[in-house]
Amino acid sequence: MCANKKSSAYEPLNENGAIALAKKLQLFEENSQLTCNEIGDGNLNLVFKVKNIESGESIIIKQALPYAKVVGESWPLTLDRSRIETNALLKQAEFVPQYVPRVFYSDEALAITIMEDLSHLQIARAALIEGNDLPLLSQHIGEFLAKTLFYTSDYGLNQHYKKTLVKQFINPDLCKITEDLVFTDPFFNHNTNDYEQELQQDVEKIWEDQTLKLETAKLKQLFLTKAEALVHGDLHTGSIFADENETKVIDPEFAYFGPIGFDVGQVFANLLFNVLARNPEHQGVIYNHIETTWDVFVTEFSNAWNKDALEIFAKVDGYLEHVLTEIFEEAVGFAGCEIIRRTIGLAHVADLDTIEPFERRIATKQVALSLGSELIKNRKSITSPQQFKEYVKQTAVSVN
Repeated sequence: MCANKKSSAYEPLNENGAIALAKKLQLFEENSQLTCNEIGDGNLNLVFKVKNIESGESIIIKQALPYAKVVGESWPLTLDRSRIETNALLKQAEFVPQYVPRVFYSDEALAITIMEDLSHLQIARAALIEGNDLPLLSQHIGEFLAKTLFYTSDYGLNQHYKKTLVKQFINPDLCKITEDLVFTDPFFNHNTNDYEQELQQDVEKIWEDQTLKLETAKLKQLFLTKAEALVHGDLHTGSIFADENETKVIDPEFAYFGPIGFDVGQVFANLLFNVLARNPEHQGVIYNHIETTWDVFVTEFSNAWNKDALEIFAKVDGYLEHVLTEIFEEAVGFAGCEIIRRTIGLAHVADLDTIEPFERRIATKQVALSLGSELIKNRKSITSPQQFKEYVKQTAVSVN
């Protein structure tokens, strides 16, 4: 059960304040000896781990800051994203409780969410970089995507109720970040872009490619206008905790009602980063993850459609296939945008930035930029996850 409260005044927590809050809320047994460490390494928030020294029991206290932590107070942000994150976790838990952390308490005015500690798991990005292949990751993520997206869409929801949810999850500040950093800035000479000088020629090629810009504009318009389902909005491998048996999706503060393909494409792109970072002999397992993610998504989405669809047209032959084809096409394009922005935009990924030696890192990023462009421009002709492998290989050959 999640208790929700509105306090009178906002102030940022510190480690002592986090302990005091845990005691006030009686989240541990009386007289417990508590320790606290600030563990947040993200771009936007404070994150504290509060632990009972004797029992080892622990919780996570996450607090939104009124600005982007990665930049500072010059980039103000609404605290309402904390409410959105809490409500997104609770909504996702209605369909896939096994794949999201439990929420114990939230406070809208303090912009605080208190939730299950997942430190027994590892961030999926780090695990994959280390070569831990996480055998159930794609099966779990495919199911997470299918159920959270189907059951918050007009296919699986009463359409009047769905529209009330759209209003609840209006998220202009966080959507603006995506609109700028994913769909706009990397395609122009903008001061938020961040890349190695050695990539200048490749970057200018992107800026000068009018076909690429046209197709990116179409994808941006989908992100702006297609309120299809409650998407996570930032579903990369750094937003997933996992081990060999368990998977948990975290950080849905970017959640809003958008195109289903956006979340799917984010997953595709971040798995492709790991493909690009690996030596060819170790890439196969990640290609398999991409294929399994989509196969499980199709199976679970189709099962939900056949069992629970409320849309009367769902029984029309060919409609489900049309929807799935459109989701995949859009996902491919969104993946291309994510690949480009994580290579030359403000926020990078460790998969690429930790490649050594430097010359190989630059060569891999050149492949990433070409691949992202190809996915955006050719998304209508890419109809299966298996084709990603061919596009990666062809792009690597053409760049090298």
